[in-house]
Amino acid sequence: MKTAAFLALAGLVSTTACLAAPTASKPSNVQLTIYNQNFALVREERAMSLDKGMNTIFVGDVAATIEPSSVAFKSLTDPMSVVVREQNYQYDLINPNTILNKSVGKKVKVYDGGKLVEGILLNPATVTVLSSGEYNPYSATQSNGLVVQTQNGIILNASVNQVSELPEGLVSQPTLMWKLESAKSGSQATEVSYIANSITWSADYVAVVDPSDKYIDLTGWVTLTNNSGVTYNNASLNLMAGDVHRVQPQTRYKGANAMMSDAYDISAAPAFTEKSLFEYHLYTLKDKTTVKDKETKQISLMSASRVPAKKLYIYDGRKDWWSSYRYGGYRPGESYDVSANKKVNVLMEITNSKENNLGLPLPKGKIRVYKSEADANQHFVGEDLIDHTPKDEKVRLYLGDAFDVVATHTRTNFKRISDHEVEETFEISLRNHKDAPVTVVDTEHLTSDWAITQSSHKYFKKDASTVEIPVDVPKDGEVKINYTVRTKW
Repeated sequence: MKTAAFLALAGLVSTTACLAAPTASKPSNVQLTIYNQNFALVREERAMSLDKGMNTIFVGDVAATIEPSSVAFKSLTDPMSVVVREQNYQYDLINPNTILNKSVGKKVKVYDGGKLVEGILLNPATVTVLSSGEYNPYSATQSNGLVVQTQNGIILNASVNQVSELPEGLVSQPTLMWKLESAKSGSQATEVSYIANSITWSADYVAVVDPSDKYIDLTGWVTLTNNSGVTYNNASLNLMAGDVHRVQPQTRYKGANAMMSDAYDISAAPAFTEKSLFEYHLYTLKDKTTVKDKETKQISLMSASRVPAKKLYIYDGRKDWWSSYRYGGYRPGESYDVSANKKVNVLMEITNSKENNLGLPLPKGKIRVYKSEADANQHFVGEDLIDHTPKDEKVRLYLGDAFDVVATHTRTNFKRISDHEVEETFEISLRNHKDAPVTVVDTEHLTSDWAITQSSHKYFKKDASTVEIPVDVPKDGEVKINYTVRTKW
């Protein structure tokens, strides 16, 4: 119809125009439990005005990465008076592609020779192919040529400027829809809960080692990253630490909201309280906070001063060879590592206990370590990842390799006693070029049924295949470890 009003594709239609049915109120109470596995449980309280009988209610301000099968609804005012008859998740969003896809056979206006003319859309510019995963539907598109029939002929690859009407069924944002049957009229306080993806948290720590290498000041931060497609205003925040098992789908939702934000919103330092929950640990922020969409927010987790620490030098000369040589049919002694690894690892060790000004279960995360000098300067000296660490457990941080402490590992003798028994003698040279003595722990890997028959230094059996030999090496000095081992299989 020539007089029909045309709608520009720029998007001049609001959600209200699309949704004639009543909507729920904004959330009055938001509880957000974020897991460090890139998902969160969202619980919201909303007021809904219901009529007696059947009601259709829309909730539009929900996460774009919602898992539809996880949605739950209940009345807090009178649970027995409201029954959910139907639940839908609508995600066919208003944009130029979806409008064109649903406007085939309808009137559009296109440019023809620089003039705006009216025609019938025969084929859209893109065809949306919908697929669905367990967590969320997603869409992929394949390109096609846009075809419009006008009075002057068919225009190929046309540029559509306007459509005559907005197709039905489109929404401006992901929307939950319920058909609720209510036994009475009136306002109801309700609770809506669901799981949303693309929202996660991690722990980041900063450790400062004092000039004597005997104490560490440790500060922990919680880093929240929200790419779920919605802002959680004034939310009660819980962080779940632990390895929660989830059934992994074959297809996950990947939307436009999966872009990371480069900006950091570093808040003041509100405190978390911690408690055990099932087999995990729950950290609750004492104050409410707002977690914006496409935001990375940092919140203080903990702080501890003068935590006693121990600096360790560990030489594991055959670590790589040990982890790679074992296979079925291996006969001990038939090969020997000749890579001549001279690297001595440097570690810092602390105990997560109250006596050491800690004692809080530490969520897994990255620890960046800085070294203080006597003149108050600080320098970055390494970083490491820690796993979830309960109280009273030790934390070891591998920071790098020593510059002035080196070692070599040599097999000096080999004897085959029988088809199933060998004898080997090893020499480990530890050399200290520092101006102070150091203690180096030499790590030896043994296999099958072994027995050390002779050793120049005292050794400690760490497990069935590992021996540790601690040695004090004087400044500018060298110490040689010699031991003989017999292996049967």
